[in-house]
Amino acid sequence: MRRCRFALMLAVLVLSSVSFQAQTRRSALDYYKDGNDKLHNDDLDGAIADFTKAIDISLHPESKAVEKGSLNVANGFSERETEATEVYVVDPLTAEAFVSRGFARYHKGDVDGAMLDFERALRINPRNATAYLDRGSVRYSKGDAQGAISDWEKALQINPQLGDAYANRGAVRQRLGDVDDAFADLNRAIELDMHDERAFCNRGFIWNDKRVPERAIADFDQALKINPRLAWAYEGRGVAHMMNVEFDAAIEDFSRAVQLDPDMAAAYMNRGLTLLLEHKDEAAQADFSRALRLNPALKTEVEERSKLAKDVRAAKR
Repeated sequence: MRRCRFALMLAVLVLSSVSFQAQTRRSALDYYKDGNDKLHNDDLDGAIADFTKAIDISLHPESKAVEKGSLNVANGFSERETEATEVYVVDPLTAEAFVSRGFARYHKGDVDGAMLDFERALRINPRNATAYLDRGSVRYSKGDAQGAISDWEKALQINPQLGDAYANRGAVRQRLGDVDDAFADLNRAIELDMHDERAFCNRGFIWNDKRVPERAIADFDQALKINPRLAWAYEGRGVAHMMNVEFDAAIEDFSRAVQLDPDMAAAYMNRGLTLLLEHKDEAAQADFSRALRLNPALKTEVEERSKLAKDVRAAKR
């Protein structure tokens, strides 16, 4: 079963707030605020440039020389690798700017750059829950599911009210087959944020897996009430309608899903199966072909489920 995507893929990750120390230079704070404004307006390049300026300004050199390996330029807080001749006093703004720049880099597709920024933030402030939250999402995107879960657990140790961490951990546990723990995480995420469409969507898929379509439909309805353009919620609700033998409603939902996301192979496959159950073989085959062009790995699943649909159809004659 296909799952809702993180807004990082998996999730909109919230930028944390910070109390800035007196020594923070005003211009650094201004660049940080400008970067967040650009981030919210999807100007990723502009945001990255402003966060970089905030980082450069908020690293303050002191006069004493130190041994190499101390908190300094060579230890990861600048793009340059130099011999250590100055120690740097780092204020809280620097860690926040690294987190924000990492967020922008991730959404620009620079996964490695994002990972480096989150790690830099955690060197400065090991109790930055948002940095763990975001680094977990990056780890998952790189195929490290257990590392991602570990980071979200650290985020929750620091901030037990961080709903995004529960939602992300629940979604990944769901993919790993840990249904009970996933269900508990998603329930907690919804308790903390009744407007988290991803948590409702992923819990709806669990209800589908449990073959409780009425509960699934209720969760997908809630997800779509929050975000009417959530393609995966239409796909999941379509599956629930299939289980309820509500074929017209299922086809309508699958069609809306591919309208919103033309690359959603699962929606084409499931619409094809529904059409097959309605004896619309030619249209079904067209959907299967489209699904396999988008995702050839679905070939075995399409063949097996098509055979099952034809058997069901034949049994009703």
